[in-house]
Amino acid sequence: MTQATSTATAGSPTRDRLLDAAAELFYREGVGVGVEALCRVAGVSKRSMYQLFDSKDAVLAASLERGAPAYQAFLLPSADDDRPPRARVLHVFERLEELAAGPDFYGCPFVAVTAELKAPDHPASLVARRCKDALTAFFREEAEHGGAGDPTLLARQLTVAFDGSSVRAVMEGQGLDGLAVATAAGLLDSAGLTTDGDAPHRGPEPTG
Repeated sequence: MTQATSTATAGSPTRDRLLDAAAELFYREGVGVGVEALCRVAGVSKRSMYQLFDSKDAVLAASLERGAPAYQAFLLPSADDDRPPRARVLHVFERLEELAAGPDFYGCPFVAVTAELKAPDHPASLVARRCKDALTAFFREEAEHGGAGDPTLLARQLTVAFDGSSVRAVMEGQGLDGLAVATAAGLLDSAGLTTDGDAPHRGPEPTG
């Protein structure tokens, strides 16, 4: 995997401007954006870019990795959210509906990049896959807590529903109007996670 040429510059303003511009441009206009356009928007010289990164591919991968925590934090319920597994899963799809209703929604950034690249071993594709795997892992954990018969299968189905809903919103150029939530709810119903009753206890039993 191509990486930045130096970790000493990881927090530099130049690097930050470059990655901010990359995240915006690649998401809005696609991965075909050239180095010159990227550097122009970032206000960074090509020489400075290549001092920080080996290639545009490395910039693309780094911009995805940098934005992943915030994207995940928006989608997933907080750690202290003690709602039942069903509600926690549906929270993700409710967040997706919020995003899809916005004027600047171009789909899941990780799906969009990998669909354009068509190269599973591309540095950015590897980052995207790790991020999607993290979402699937969240679904699987909630499925296990909810007592699903096959948590792994349900988690994969929910991920497909998430990605498919994202693509559908882009294709139609409009919000999902509850479709993503309804689709996820149907999968949860089929797996036996049918109520929002008391959530299974997630931590150690109290001793006193």
